[in-house]
Amino acid sequence: MSNSIKRGVKPIETVGIIGAGIAGLTCARKLRSAGIAVTLLEKSRGVGGRLATRRLDSGLTFDHGAQYFTVRDTSFAAQVKEWCLAGTAQIWQGRIISLDHGVLTELNHPQDRYVGVPSMNAIAKSLATGLDVRTSITVQRLSRLNDQWQLTDTEGIRHGPFDMLISTAPPPQTLTLLGAESALLSQQLAQVSMAPCWAVMLELPEPLPAPFAAAFVQNSPLSWVAHNSSKPERNDTACWVLHASPTWSREHLEDSAESVTQTLVEEFWQAAGQSPVSIRTAIAHRWRYAIPDEPLPQKYLLDQEKNLAACGDWCGGPRVEGAYLSGLALANKLI
Repeated sequence: MSNSIKRGVKPIETVGIIGAGIAGLTCARKLRSAGIAVTLLEKSRGVGGRLATRRLDSGLTFDHGAQYFTVRDTSFAAQVKEWCLAGTAQIWQGRIISLDHGVLTELNHPQDRYVGVPSMNAIAKSLATGLDVRTSITVQRLSRLNDQWQLTDTEGIRHGPFDMLISTAPPPQTLTLLGAESALLSQQLAQVSMAPCWAVMLELPEPLPAPFAAAFVQNSPLSWVAHNSSKPERNDTACWVLHASPTWSREHLEDSAESVTQTLVEEFWQAAGQSPVSIRTAIAHRWRYAIPDEPLPQKYLLDQEKNLAACGDWCGGPRVEGAYLSGLALANKLI
């Protein structure tokens, strides 16, 4: 008899997961370890979600999504230890401060900050090893047939059937997909709003003489600036990543990439107290759903009657750790 999740009289043997970010990958690995057949469908070309790295044709890389992660939970600490031993993660030793119009202030509560090596998405790639991950697939709709779920993508291709369906997409997208099928999930998903984030990636002609590796920016359209090259095992020397604040990003959500880049670069010079220099490369990226305004207190959503579920960093905590624990908690519940 094959391994399966017991749910009612009919066991669940196949699970489809929409999204191959940290929550989806973690959930999939745990389910697979219990003998469940899992398929992940990811709309992007690679895995990781906001644990993302942009690689240019020139070979430069930018961590333009999640900048680092911290550890609080013991189970996540054990996983991070494994990543470090495997060479997939390291502590970022760079000086991280608070910055206000050129005035530097040390942080009151220093803590270990980890990054993926040689890039942030290396962690997601390691989690995806051995899993059935299908990329560049955007799920458009789902249908129910004989107590199983079948998904149709934007190309009209069908995927499934699956005994259970899990969405790790941002709440608005998950609501669009699952809302009509589950009043329970619809009500809970509608409570979550997500703040956007404009990110700008800069390549300077030479290293900037800034006395810090990264900074939380105060009283500015920016919320964060980081010398991406200061992270371990990065080969470049003059790459920076700028993140706009949620408020500014929301107000300028539909602005052009050129306009956003110009404004945030000007703010960068002011915040860092640096004289402007020429820029070799400047690329803007809009994260439409970056951070939950207020995450749900529960770690996952589950409609047991419909065999539908959702999880992500908007459940339990808006951090890499939160996404990991959300996916793990859902998988443990199902197992």
